[in-house]
Amino acid sequence: MKPVLFITGHVPASRRGAYAALHERIGIELALFGGPHQHGAPPGPPPPGVPARQVSQREIGELVAAGDWSAVIAGTGGRIALPLAWRAARRRGLPFVFWAALWRTPRVAAHVAALALMRRIYREADAVVTYGPHVSAYVARHGASRIFVAPQAVDNEFWSAAAPAARDASFNAGFAGRDDPAKGLAVLLEAWRMAALDDATLRLAGPASAPAGVVAEGVLDAAQLRNFYARCDVVVVPSVATRRFIEPWGLVVNEAMNQACAIVASDAVGAAAGGLVADGRNGLIVPARDPEALAQALRSLAGERERCAQLGLTGSEDVGAYTFEAWAGGFESALEAVWRSANAGRLGS
Repeated sequence: MKPVLFITGHVPASRRGAYAALHERIGIELALFGGPHQHGAPPGPPPPGVPARQVSQREIGELVAAGDWSAVIAGTGGRIALPLAWRAARRRGLPFVFWAALWRTPRVAAHVAALALMRRIYREADAVVTYGPHVSAYVARHGASRIFVAPQAVDNEFWSAAAPAARDASFNAGFAGRDDPAKGLAVLLEAWRMAALDDATLRLAGPASAPAGVVAEGVLDAAQLRNFYARCDVVVVPSVATRRFIEPWGLVVNEAMNQACAIVASDAVGAAAGGLVADGRNGLIVPARDPEALAQALRSLAGERERCAQLGLTGSEDVGAYTFEAWAGGFESALEAVWRSANAGRLGS
């Protein structure tokens, strides 16, 4: 079969296994255009055996037009990569699959100006693949009809492996992420101050400094981060929506759940809106930008350690369904539906 051209900016470490699984199923070639990235770690090389090429965004239309592809997949990254890929695929008569991540429209001029074009792409794409039901609902409101879910995943085998650290008698809460306003760290620090917990520690992975009484562990590699989660009773993901950004998912949730951490997430976190974090089942969901509600959630879990542990154990079971194979399966289902439709059209003509 002819390869599928998969257009994206980078190959983050968290997605290498996903691309490898998809290539094994359908055969892809990655077209990487670089640019800014939102990943917690620097982008890296593609998985062994997966063909890839570096391109500029301006070259994408020519690449689509000149190649012998069975379909084209493109996401929302880049300023012009998506519209160039979509238009070139339409001109070539190639099936086009849009990989969608937004579940709210950013309130910036560029996104508002592009909304009419985005709605057209939602309507006219042969299929739309989303991160989860929160994104599916958003794209459906904007006109998409053939929608498939590729659930966000991490390497569950790695993240669930036994770590040398262990939980102790004191209560440990963790935050893993960049010190960026959208990650909600300021809300968490205020909530921690308000919670005023005894025999409890807030640990930060990522930030280099912290207020008195909070432990900043700096930037950690993957094995160190796994060990960090293993020490935490709860991991807090307090992201907030800004004019430019809303958390599409939050892979920290998947990672921490693999170490049986309970999760406290704001309702601006995609993994909460998308159903992985289930309030009262494997964690707690609080309103974004509400330090009082977050403080209450932390007090509740610190005061009910057995309940907190049970939430974590349930989460470790729930995250087992969020695998690279499931992610690849979402794209495979979308492409198979598109190819079936195209073949039926040719046979009927």
